[in-house]
Amino acid sequence: MSNNNKPLILGITGASGLIYAVRALKYLLTADYEIELVASKSTYMVWQSEQNIRMPVEPVQQEQFWRQQAGVETKGKLHCHPWGDVGANIASGSFRTLGMIVIPCSMSTVAKLAAGLSSDLLERAADVQLKEGRKLVLVPRETPFSLIHLRNLTTLAETGVRIVPAIPAWYHNPQTIEDLVDFVVARALDQLDIDCIPIQRWQGSEERQKAGGRRQKEY
Repeated sequence: MSNNNKPLILGITGASGLIYAVRALKYLLTADYEIELVASKSTYMVWQSEQNIRMPVEPVQQEQFWRQQAGVETKGKLHCHPWGDVGANIASGSFRTLGMIVIPCSMSTVAKLAAGLSSDLLERAADVQLKEGRKLVLVPRETPFSLIHLRNLTTLAETGVRIVPAIPAWYHNPQTIEDLVDFVVARALDQLDIDCIPIQRWQGSEERQKAGGRRQKEY
């Protein structure tokens, strides 16, 4: 039984930081969500340049590829779409979804969405979420932001898009890169009311002081 009777769209662009997408997919599939995945054309090049890995184009092979990267072979449901298939189910507002998360999100994608342009399936799917008033979460991975970037992000925020920059916190005492990545992914999924990542959340200063005192006594 799926975690929800409506799927979540996972968009992946050619921004650096594909680990964010992999970790998001890992936790969503493990929690038995149904995922409609679409990667932009430039994502293929990023996999090649960052990991020296060739991402398959054919949907069935691509599903196996993403499951292997996420380390989740059987749980959840995953459907992969070619970037150019603008006739796919997720290109229509009549296809009901939980919303969409674009992680990581390039500034090129941000600019096109802010201008109402959709040249591929990922952009069309995101535009559908906007026109239907559904939840759309963007995780931009860029630094520094130019004034143009900021204006485009502001335009999207004014339409209700949730902007979650890939900026981790440190109060949870991260020990690994995955700890930092998981915090960002968890906060992004929070915007969709999805809580499936076991992160340490802020407990307040008083509780942290008590925890610190207990640790000191242990030593």
